[in-house]
Amino acid sequence: MSALESAEIPLLPRLLAGLRDNRPLSLGEHATQYGLLDLRHRPQLRELLEQSGLQGRGGGSFPVARKLAAVAAHRQRPVVLVNAVEGEPLSGKDKVLLRHLPHLVLDGAVLLAAELRAREVVVAVADRAGDERRALAAALAERSAARIDGGVAIEVAVVPSRFVAGEETAVVNFLNGGRTVPTATPPRPFDRGINGRPTLVQNAETVAHVAQIARFGARWFRELGTAAEPGTSLFTVTGAVARPGVHEAPHGIALRELVELARGVTARPQAFLVGGYFGSWFSPADAATVTLEERCLRPRGGGLGARAVHVLGPGQDGLAFSARIARYLADESAGQCGPCVHGLAAIAEALERLALRDDPAARARIERWCAQVGGRGACRHPDGAVRFISSALGVFGRRA
Repeated sequence: MSALESAEIPLLPRLLAGLRDNRPLSLGEHATQYGLLDLRHRPQLRELLEQSGLQGRGGGSFPVARKLAAVAAHRQRPVVLVNAVEGEPLSGKDKVLLRHLPHLVLDGAVLLAAELRAREVVVAVADRAGDERRALAAALAERSAARIDGGVAIEVAVVPSRFVAGEETAVVNFLNGGRTVPTATPPRPFDRGINGRPTLVQNAETVAHVAQIARFGARWFRELGTAAEPGTSLFTVTGAVARPGVHEAPHGIALRELVELARGVTARPQAFLVGGYFGSWFSPADAATVTLEERCLRPRGGGLGARAVHVLGPGQDGLAFSARIARYLADESAGQCGPCVHGLAAIAEALERLALRDDPAARARIERWCAQVGGRGACRHPDGAVRFISSALGVFGRRA
């Protein structure tokens, strides 16, 4: 791959620098932006990723270099899985990348495969993602004609559109012929994943960052973000903002500054949901001091999660809004354990009743049930659900 010493790329946007309206970049346009992939002159990717400090952008924020090393430690030939299922309803960042910048994602996947000496890349997308699948198919045809992927075979796998289907173990289970259900017990995919082989799983945004780090280096990547959480992320901003959609911002940006990137609020907000359906609500007063980094959010019971931010405008009942999400999460249960199947359903019903009529006893019951459900599921679905519900009670639960 060309080192592109003379290439210029702005500080922002990065991933979205080549974005065109309503169509994907062709391979020729991608080559103009970045140069064509050349696996004969690829960089020392593992070292670059270690120096860059890149963390996964799929919700877990796990260091990419450590995951790569865990897969590389196995003798068996691995598989690279790009998880672009994106089951979070409030998130659209991976869809934007696949729909408009598929070659950037595919470059990163092929580079990871070459580093691991893997011969197979699987890109998993949701069955409802028709535009993304068409963009991928066109991009793969261009790459095949140009013969730029070496001996790496790239396959697109279609996964059912479910909330839990976006979790990496659920995708692996499905690709192995099972149900789209996540697990919290070993083996993890990096030990035994697709067809029993060690599998490197990264989401589409993470893989796109890999492609840029390989071209522009670790120091360039760290020019934005914080020392502990370097680089940028794609944030999906929805709700009462003038320009809802996917926006790129550095880690550590203030929540209020991200909202300004979306052209500001359209009305005085009631609250901010950070992290999507597994995220946490913040009141306007609390949101004023929130920065979008794990170091700030985790002590407050939150996290970046799917990097989705929803601004709740006036005229909406926050508790009723949260009750609808709680019901959705209960209905999306993986169906593997009592805390998820029965616990989330009971909590959702109680929250619906609380949204209709203030009842301190009902509130106390929901809090007790959340404490009982948390940490006892067969996967992390109940944990994310009760974290969201607990934050909703904290912000909306006591009414005047």
